[in-house]
Amino acid sequence: MNTLREKFLQKIAPELAKKLKLNDVHAVPYIEKIVVNVGLGEAIDNPQALVKMGEDIAMITGQRPIVTRAKKAISNFKLRPGIGIGLKATLRGDRMWDFYEKLVSIVLPRVRDFRGLPRGAFDGCGNYSIGIREHTVFPEVEPNKIDKLRGVEIVIVTTAKDDKDGLLLLEKLGMPFARIAEERTIESMKQQMKKEKKEIAKIKAKRKEASQIDVSEQEE
Repeated sequence: MNTLREKFLQKIAPELAKKLKLNDVHAVPYIEKIVVNVGLGEAIDNPQALVKMGEDIAMITGQRPIVTRAKKAISNFKLRPGIGIGLKATLRGDRMWDFYEKLVSIVLPRVRDFRGLPRGAFDGCGNYSIGIREHTVFPEVEPNKIDKLRGVEIVIVTTAKDDKDGLLLLEKLGMPFARIAEERTIESMKQQMKKEKKEIAKIKAKRKEASQIDVSEQEE
C-alpha cells in the first residue's frame, strides 16, 4: 500500500473527521480519482503527435492513456467527428496515490519559478485543476528525446461537498498552495501590470495620432 495512502487512513482521515465535526471517519472527503488530460489539436495535421505524447503520458502515469475524439465537425479547423484530438488517463487506487505523491513532492517543485498553487482553481464541487505548461517537469520524461514541449492538465476529483472541504483535504495531503498574502500580492502585481499596459497603449495611440497630424500639416 502507498505510504501516503496509509498516512491518510491512519492519521489524516481522523484529523479531518474531527475538524469537520463528523461522527464517522468514513464520511470524510477523499480523493476519488485523478484525471490527466492533454489537448492535441495539432494531431489533426500531425497524427504522430498522439503516438509520441501517448508514450510520454504512459511513462508519467504508469498506464496507457485513451484517445479523446472530436464529437462535432468544424470545417474551419479541418475537424471531423471521431478524429483524435487529445489523450486522457484516469488513475485510481495505488496508481492514483503514487502519482499524487510524485506530483506534490517531486513534480511541482521542479516547475520554473514555482511559488505555490492558487487556491481559486476549484470547480465549486471540491475538485481541483492544475495546469502544467511543460510536461518535461515529470522525471520520467527525457527532454532530449521529446519532439515538442506540451502542456498537461491534471484534475483531482474528490468526494468533498464543497471547495472549502476540498481545500482542507488537499492541504492535509501536502498540496503546496500559495499563501493567501502571496496570492494577493501576485494578483495586485498582475492588476498593476494591466494598468501599465493600458497606459502605454494610450501613450502610443496619442503619439501616433500626433504624428499623423504633423504629417497632414506638412502636406498642406
